[in-house]
Amino acid sequence: MTEITIRSGALVEVDSDAVRRVATGLRRLVADAGETVAQMDAAVDLITQGQPSTFAAVLDATVLRAVLERVGQEGEDIVEKVTSAAALYEAVELRVEAATAAAAGDTARMGIIDARLARLWAQEPSAVAAADVALEHRPPAHLDLYGQALVGGQGLGPMNPWLAFPSLYGVVDALRLGVIPPGARLVSHGAVPVRVSPVARAAATPPPSSLADAASRIPSAGAAQVRVERYAMADGTRQFGVFVAGTRSGGAIEPFDIRSNLELYTGRRSASYEAVGAALHDAGARDGDVVHAFGHSQGAMVIERLALEGGYDTRTLVSFGSPVQADVGADTLGISVRHTDDPVSALQSGGHVTGVGAPGSFVVERLADPAAGIHDLRMPAHALASYTETAALIDASTDPRAAAVRDVFAALGRAEAADATEYVAERVSLGAPAGAGAG
Repeated sequence: MTEITIRSGALVEVDSDAVRRVATGLRRLVADAGETVAQMDAAVDLITQGQPSTFAAVLDATVLRAVLERVGQEGEDIVEKVTSAAALYEAVELRVEAATAAAAGDTARMGIIDARLARLWAQEPSAVAAADVALEHRPPAHLDLYGQALVGGQGLGPMNPWLAFPSLYGVVDALRLGVIPPGARLVSHGAVPVRVSPVARAAATPPPSSLADAASRIPSAGAAQVRVERYAMADGTRQFGVFVAGTRSGGAIEPFDIRSNLELYTGRRSASYEAVGAALHDAGARDGDVVHAFGHSQGAMVIERLALEGGYDTRTLVSFGSPVQADVGADTLGISVRHTDDPVSALQSGGHVTGVGAPGSFVVERLADPAAGIHDLRMPAHALASYTETAALIDASTDPRAAAVRDVFAALGRAEAADATEYVAERVSLGAPAGAGAG
């Protein structure tokens, strides 16, 4: 099983502020070592003025002093390198933010960023220069997908479906279709009537305790596409968890179909989006209620939009294999999990280049299926089971950025009661009753 990479955004793997905090801590340790060396000098003087049988004590103190002195000298070098690394990471972030602001025509933001870059250049010119070199020579996107095309498509000739990858992703990357800005809203193109019906209820269901546990609750087998859990908290409030499935093939009445996929990806309101809202409403969720959202594929696209415009207090947003990434703002912990060999998550165009969401938000990437071949036509890297494996790797990670999501599950674990309902959603014709069914 391949390892995971945790990033703050498409290009940022390291938090420059966190690196600076490390440098500050090291600087304190170096200062402490220097003070201890001075104290050791005084101690040696006292020992040598004592009994003549103190040779061993003097030797021990002298050796310890030498070790501490070396720690101080080498520590200063480490502090300098860590400080330079923080400047490098900050320069990369600023260059990327500048490009984003320029593309958006945000001249005010560009002026602020240019001023910060000028200050950084005055302090650490080599770091800014190194950042420019790194950005200029960064590897091209979608290399793992192109590897699939090269290996898996051998012998297929012009029938090779992977031949369309370079042009498709070239257009997607150029237009940044998979990147949703904070003010974006779905466009309604008429009524999208759906009916949701509860098909399974569980009166006593503990909240999820980990990312892998949450991923396993996303409906995959059976007819249900949406699962809603209700948590009664100790302070008398209630919170909700929503788990949303990916694309289904169920004929004309299926709201989680390819049509909804295309509508959502191009910014239009879909039947699947309406279905999730209807399921939450049937479960008792209202505007302002706290929601923790988990989704796979199309379901992930739905919850990205739900966090932007659903009217709920979406505290947690975890997307597995989503074709889009939304800038959900500072109140939502956003975790985007994607596989570098997943053709669907590649539609994100790498997602937002810098971090989005609340502090503690992050992006996780992994090569899910290193052995490229004809079997990639089934898109194993996009399967929910594969993403559940990645979720387990995140749970086991010692990366400090994973702490925030663990805190979410720890808080949910203190709920005094919880229940769950799974829903089947169907498109209904105009004039037929929509909303929740009798189930």
